[in-house]
Amino acid sequence: MTRRGIEWLSAAASDPVMCRARWADDPRHPVMLPTGRLFDVVSVEQRLGLETFDQLSRHDLPHGPVMIDHKARRVGFFLTSNSWYWFAYFIRREAKRPVDYRYLSGDSVVVVPGPMPLSGDRYEWLRAPIRRPEANPCHPIALATVLGASAELLARVDRYGEKFGSPADAVAAYPEEPVPGA
Repeated sequence: MTRRGIEWLSAAASDPVMCRARWADDPRHPVMLPTGRLFDVVSVEQRLGLETFDQLSRHDLPHGPVMIDHKARRVGFFLTSNSWYWFAYFIRREAKRPVDYRYLSGDSVVVVPGPMPLSGDRYEWLRAPIRRPEANPCHPIALATVLGASAELLARVDRYGEKFGSPADAVAAYPEEPVPGA
């Protein structure tokens, strides 16, 4: 995490100076920060969150900081505050079935990793903040769209696993001769 990222993230704390001092003493130390003023967070279960993060990154789609809580098995996507309308609109529009998520805004808090967590810490950054994120309506739209697509992809994978319990079952389901034009 950059110094500008630390300054932006700590600015959300009730005492930013104390937050930065704590991180100066122990850069691995997680802190609890209120959401809604400087940022909102969309929290999803880990499997869906990792697939969504992978798709956003692989396709170079716009997104902000992303963290993981290994113990709770959840991934948090940071959005600029007041992004709920765009996120909610596009998740309803893009998801074929309801997606289980928590939208944290005013009156909520989130525990964030310190600026330099180690692999294996409970809280880690998948993508740490490097500066104050710019208000960009593409971030919640991209997140909602990819989150809906990732949920559908994982549902298809699960259906495949239910239909074919083993590779032998999948091979047995194929016809003897290939179907021309298929």
